[in-house]
Amino acid sequence: MIVNKLKSPIALYYNYICRYKFNTLMQFLVYILVYPFLWLVSILPFRLLYAFSDFLYLFIYNIFGYRKKTVQDNLRLVFPEKSASEINVITRKFYHHLCDMMVEAIKSLTISKAQMLKRFTFSNVDVIEELEKQNRSIVLMCAHYGSWEWIFILQTYVKSRGNAVYKRLRNTYFDGLVKSIRAKYNSHLITTKDIVPELTRLKAEGVTTITGFVSDQSPRANKAYHWADFMNIHVPVHTGAEMLAKRLDMAVVFFKVKRLRRGYYETTFETLAENPNDFENYDITDIFLKRVEQQIYEAPQYYLWTHKRWKHKGKSPKEYKK
Repeated sequence: MIVNKLKSPIALYYNYICRYKFNTLMQFLVYILVYPFLWLVSILPFRLLYAFSDFLYLFIYNIFGYRKKTVQDNLRLVFPEKSASEINVITRKFYHHLCDMMVEAIKSLTISKAQMLKRFTFSNVDVIEELEKQNRSIVLMCAHYGSWEWIFILQTYVKSRGNAVYKRLRNTYFDGLVKSIRAKYNSHLITTKDIVPELTRLKAEGVTTITGFVSDQSPRANKAYHWADFMNIHVPVHTGAEMLAKRLDMAVVFFKVKRLRRGYYETTFETLAENPNDFENYDITDIFLKRVEQQIYEAPQYYLWTHKRWKHKGKSPKEYKK
């Protein structure tokens, strides 16, 4: 109690150390309790894995209703022409797919390379190979659509260093686990804060890279440099991938993931900008959004509807100060 009342740097440092040790201990306890369960799920054969997904669906959709209101509000907003019954069908299909993605992410712990190559294929990887022949680094842009968990198997086909921009997990042990899974296929996770200096360093060292950005979610409105119509709703959009491509002269490629059947996906690549500085600012981002819209209209159940993507609808950029 005496130490807590002190205002000296020593007391502040002591309190910080105590909190840090407690938080670290709690993170470790959560990790050692949860990890064995995740590992057991990951070693299930696929037939049992998807049976577990069906069981998970009953809890997430029917019992807990995880973000069901958000999902249906989003669907009604972007598909005003659809009936209530049509919205309900898409909702149920979406939750089935969401549960599949969750168990597939867990499966990444122990899935073999052979299984990964069989289940996540590429229709035209030559698009990437051709850019590599030109010694070009690449920005890969995708959406929260289909499945993006197994894209890192792309490193099996290419020579460039693979990177993915991500948000660091609060639990440092799970954060390390996710990084180790990606590292199996020579992929590296880099935080948004570190991506610019890291890619700048690699470019200076002559290292070609392929860096993935999931660029369809909502940025903070007061930080957004560009607003655009996405699914006919005017919203702020992420522009970091485009701006980084222009800054470091990286080709921009969109990858479209198509779900073939349960547990099987096919990716198709499309070069959006081989020379990004030939485009006006934000044109590449707008083209990317149109590609995402096409995916959603084709099969809306595979988009990630649980996020509040359109929370700034009806607002104006002028309402937010930089």
